[in-house]
Amino acid sequence: MTDTKQETERKYDAPSADDTTWLPDLTGVGDIVSVVDRGTKDLDAVYYDTDDLRLAGASAALRRRTGGTDAGWHLKLPLAGDSREEVQAPLSDTLPDALRDLALSRTRGADVRPVVRIRSRRRLWQLVGSGNAVLAELSVDAVRAESLLVTSTTASWTELEVELAADTDPALLDVLDKTLRKSGVSRAHSPSKLARALGETTVGAPRLRGGRVAGTVVPGSAGEAVLGYVEERIRTLVSLDPAVRRDVPDSVHKMRVACRRLRSVLRSYRSVLDRRATDPVREELKWLGNELGAERDQEVLRKRLGSRIDALPVELVFGPVAARLQVWDLNNSSEAHQRTLDALNSPRYLALLDSLAALTEQPPLRRKATREPENVMAKAVLKEYDRLAGRVSYALELSPGPERDIALHEARKAAKKTRYATESARDALGKPAKRLGKRVKAVQKVLGDHQDSVVARDALRKLTLAAHAADEPSFVWGLLYGHEQAEAARLERELPTAWADATRRDPHRTLS
Repeated sequence: MTDTKQETERKYDAPSADDTTWLPDLTGVGDIVSVVDRGTKDLDAVYYDTDDLRLAGASAALRRRTGGTDAGWHLKLPLAGDSREEVQAPLSDTLPDALRDLALSRTRGADVRPVVRIRSRRRLWQLVGSGNAVLAELSVDAVRAESLLVTSTTASWTELEVELAADTDPALLDVLDKTLRKSGVSRAHSPSKLARALGETTVGAPRLRGGRVAGTVVPGSAGEAVLGYVEERIRTLVSLDPAVRRDVPDSVHKMRVACRRLRSVLRSYRSVLDRRATDPVREELKWLGNELGAERDQEVLRKRLGSRIDALPVELVFGPVAARLQVWDLNNSSEAHQRTLDALNSPRYLALLDSLAALTEQPPLRRKATREPENVMAKAVLKEYDRLAGRVSYALELSPGPERDIALHEARKAAKKTRYATESARDALGKPAKRLGKRVKAVQKVLGDHQDSVVARDALRKLTLAAHAADEPSFVWGLLYGHEQAEAARLERELPTAWADATRRDPHRTLS
């Protein structure tokens, strides 16, 4: 069993833990009405990581802590700005499987072991607002860190930490920051106790995930531009893994999109990255996207069909329609989520993560990677655009029916590839790439809505057969099928106009 919370905090270097006369009076700062002394407590934490410090390199931390009110196992994962997500599990002698799984995308299956022990004597104050609401906690820690990798290596320091309560406006951190700085307290150079402990007690600080081998990329080159985009997408994929495992809403969709973006950029920029190395990675990303797709498609269908039924007049809803939809969704959702978990726990997924790490640490650069990015990236974008144009033209020549549905779906995939190519090229090509991406996205939306209708019709056909087999009225399912047919026909009529708008400005002129 695990609990999750978000913590938002800032750390500062403090001159002393025993004598805190240097600490300014914070009463009246922002919405703080009073400052309540909560005494002193001792905390003892052992941090776990792989031998090559993969968690620390990904700005994550795994610890077993005793003392204080939240003794137990804690996995800390980075979020934006001053925030982190902390997943807690009860205190036990061994690492809980749930936390091991949530750390898997960062450890890549490597064993973890104790690397640092950090003991802190903490003096704690609560910053209280009106109505006795606790706005934040301020602590001054006397810290002693001991490396468990290098014998007899220790470090000690004093730090101040301000952590906001769950519902406190983050702006309070800036107000407190201004007051603390005026009193001579400076921000800590290390983002966490663990980072400082590793830096001061361990030979060689951890290399941040995605850090490249020195000298492999020419600054300002096409290689640097493409790899920057690839690294960001890999970080996104890795960071979404724990959310997908916990079934956080929309996390599967975001992870699937990260797979698609990665596959697309590796395809589009084969002139920069050697396809002998990237094509196998693209195939594995395709596999992962397909495994995630079952759950994502079910999410979309559930929402689409539910809203369609809710919009029907009551007098047209015959039979146990809501119950039939609920049973169908429960059966399919459970199976789809298990398929996702099986994929994320498979050796194949761990091998993919290793391949992605190798791709960024030792990128397989080709000769054109050293060139300036403008020409290289414009050529790649235009190649994807031309492929899209061919597929749209082919689809529009076909008569309505299954063959045209397939052709429109292929055009949709080409539109995504074109848009993702423009995304990675925005820094190099500027507004023309951004405008093209926006126009292509409008075409992609028409094609995407059409494909959603195709998938919905297939699901409605199956629901109709299930209702018929159970001697239930199938009128509603047939009615919804007709609605989807009409929607698809409308979108097919809309596509020529959308495509004409997208091609009004010739990309071969604007990007050249």
